[in-house]
Amino acid sequence: MIFADAIAWLLDPVNWSGAKSIPVRVGVHLLYCLGAVLGASLIAVPLGLYIGHTGRGGVLLVGSSNALRALPTLGLVTFLYLVMNGVQTVSVLIALVVLAVPPILAGTYAGIQDVDRGVVDAARGMGMTGSQRLWRVELPNALPLLVGGLRNATLQVVATASVAAYVGIETLGRPLLDGLRVLDYAQVVGGAVLIALLAVGLDLLLALAGKLVIPRGLRLAAETRRRVKPVEEAEVVDVV
Repeated sequence: MIFADAIAWLLDPVNWSGAKSIPVRVGVHLLYCLGAVLGASLIAVPLGLYIGHTGRGGVLLVGSSNALRALPTLGLVTFLYLVMNGVQTVSVLIALVVLAVPPILAGTYAGIQDVDRGVVDAARGMGMTGSQRLWRVELPNALPLLVGGLRNATLQVVATASVAAYVGIETLGRPLLDGLRVLDYAQVVGGAVLIALLAVGLDLLLALAGKLVIPRGLRLAAETRRRVKPVEEAEVVDVV
């Protein structure tokens, strides 16, 4: 019954017009998500490339990523909102960037570390400099895991950007907040469905972009390495 009511809420023409309509809220939600993922990428990708290429700071990376993952986004948004004297946009964007950095950083770092050392040694033997090896060998081979980190971050941000409604921003979290306040669970379910559809749509777009950017041979090689590693580890355990 509640799902039928949610569908009725989604199809109600009243919710599709005006400044607080579903299309407007989808657009605002999407804008914050894209801004957060872009900002996190500008921080995490260069840092992950540096750490993965040089091998320095790996332990610090793991500890910092775990610490950032443990931060409650709603609490961080509220704290930044109060510290910044009610500046909504900046407080929400900073909180979402903090949320998106760990998966992108981990994907970039893991992608560089996952590159076959034989390929890197061959590039070194050909006389390539460190920067040439990074941009011509390591980064192209790291793209599958890097894109995977971007997809993971995007899904997390889309699901979490709803907290922006707590500081007055008209994202898709507004139907959740309004519905819970008046016990209108059809509105809550309808808002949750919209968030899920947006997350799935963006994930499919990123998957398509990954297929266009990443050569098929690299995708197959990455999948093969992921399948072989658990088998090799299991064989080592059996021998021990």
